[in-house]
Amino acid sequence: MNTKITAYFAALAVTAALMPAIAKASTDDDKAFLTTAAQSDQNEIALSQLAQQKATDPAVKKYASKMIQDHTKLTATMKPYAEQWGLTPPTGPDADHQAELTKLQSLSGKDFDKEYMTQMDTDHKKALSAFTTEADETKDAKFKKTVVKGKGVVAEHTTMADNMTQKMM
Repeated sequence: MNTKITAYFAALAVTAALMPAIAKASTDDDKAFLTTAAQSDQNEIALSQLAQQKATDPAVKKYASKMIQDHTKLTATMKPYAEQWGLTPPTGPDADHQAELTKLQSLSGKDFDKEYMTQMDTDHKKALSAFTTEADETKDAKFKKTVVKGKGVVAEHTTMADNMTQKMM
C-alpha cells in the first residue's frame, strides 16, 4: 500500500510540475500578436460598418461587407486562445481608428470611398506583416495553424484593397 501512495504522489508531483508549462503554452510574443490581431479585427469591423452605410461605390460596399464577415470569423477563431491565455479582447476600435472613423464620418461620395479603401490597404499591409512574423516565429503548433489560416484571409484582403485603391487613383 505504501508503494501505491508513493506512486500516486509521484504522479501528482509530475502533473503539478507540468501544469505551468501546459497553462503557459504561449509566449509573450504570441499574446502580443493575439492582442494586436484582435484589435485589428475590431478596427476593420468598425470602419467597415460605417462604409456599409456611407460608401457610394457598390464594390466598396461589397468589400466592407466581406471585412465585417471575415474579421468577425477571425475574432471567433482567436477567441479560445485569448480565453486560455487570460486575455481580454477589445470590443471596439482603438484611439487611432476612432479618429479615422470621425474623419470618415465627415466625408462623402468618392472622397469617403477613397479614404476608406486607403485605410484598409494600409491596415491590411500592417496586419499581413504581423501575421507573417507570427506564423514564422510561434512555437505553438495549434496556434500556428490558426495564424497561418488567418494570414491567408488577411493576404486576400490586402490584395483586394491594393487593387481597389489603385483603381481609385
